[in-house]
Amino acid sequence: MSELENYIAGLCCDAKEASRKIVGLSTAKKNAALYRIADTLERSAGEIEKANEIDLVNPAVPPKMLDRLKLGEDRVRAVAAAVREVAALPDPVGGGERWVRPNGLIITRERVPLGVVAIIYEARPNVTVDAASLCIKTGNAVVLRGGKEAINTNRVLVRLMREALEAEGIPADAVSLVDDVTREGTAILMRQRGLVDVLIPRGGASLIKSVVENAKVPVIETGAGNCHVYIDKSADIEMAVKIAANAKVSRPSVCNAAETLLVHKDVAREFLPKFAEAVSPWNVELRGCGRTREILPGIKEATEEDYYTEYNDYILAVKVVDSIDEAIAHINKYGTMHSEAIVTRELEAAEKFRREVDAAAVYVNASTRFTDGGEFGFGAEIGISTQKLHARGPMGLAELTTVKYYVLGSGQVR
Repeated sequence: MSELENYIAGLCCDAKEASRKIVGLSTAKKNAALYRIADTLERSAGEIEKANEIDLVNPAVPPKMLDRLKLGEDRVRAVAAAVREVAALPDPVGGGERWVRPNGLIITRERVPLGVVAIIYEARPNVTVDAASLCIKTGNAVVLRGGKEAINTNRVLVRLMREALEAEGIPADAVSLVDDVTREGTAILMRQRGLVDVLIPRGGASLIKSVVENAKVPVIETGAGNCHVYIDKSADIEMAVKIAANAKVSRPSVCNAAETLLVHKDVAREFLPKFAEAVSPWNVELRGCGRTREILPGIKEATEEDYYTEYNDYILAVKVVDSIDEAIAHINKYGTMHSEAIVTRELEAAEKFRREVDAAAVYVNASTRFTDGGEFGFGAEIGISTQKLHARGPMGLAELTTVKYYVLGSGQVR
């Protein structure tokens, strides 16, 4: 094996050993570690911010990534607060149910940790802490492989968390960072079958596609968010403008931001000029179909590629549709099964949209920006799953566990 293969395999081996030591930690012990991590991060905010500033001035970082990458003092406090929220949540490990069979066997199904969770993600250093805190709470070891854009920030964050774990008498290898940001290193991590129990990619469509196609360990797909807002013919126009604008401009670089706006033909002439005016302070670039451009003649023409694109930027594709059926068909063709919204005053339309749109989260009269572990009451999230097996939507504590069956007998044979 190469030196890099030895390094990553060794890292995963150490994580596997740590996972066996932390599997039986009490809830009180895990919570104590989380509170210490939160306190340590807050005390070290200045050090974290200095490391983050180095990452922010990297000329190789695209401007649209800077918002995701930034981790100033306010965000450090928010990250620490999220860790404390995770500590305050109920521990799913050990929970379960018991039943007795007619032959006297007592069967117990209990929640247990997955083991070693590896996470490959891009330029969001808050994910480093969110993922680690959720894994610690559920008794999992975590191997983190962040993007090269945040490597300096991630090094400091992981070092601080490892120090906090050790101070609580917990193996530091329960949280590890792959200090290699090459594609080769990522490919090696994907092949650690037997050491890594599950791999979770968080990032754009190309990253997720690469992991799903090349990984040798089980994968949970997360992240890609080509989200839509559909303005129905019965929509309250003022509400629709507010929701659609929020879904696009409140933080366009995240996966729950809207990328395409669909507008029923009956309200397009009233809605679109008001919407364009609402997002004008952010200089949002609108790209529209022919009917959209008749109403907003100065905008660019939308292409087929635009409707497939997750921009993560102040760009929005717009299409005028003839019916709710056309809107649903468009979403199911171009969407990534992440988050979709309808603005309507008709219950029948809301129910139709809810039933027929294939997505992890479906909204009626609310912004897609709420698809988030914290907003859903999970404290934080390991990612937002867009697949249908094991987990779907924001993944909190329960999704980082599996089940184990305990069978107690008194001499029964079959």
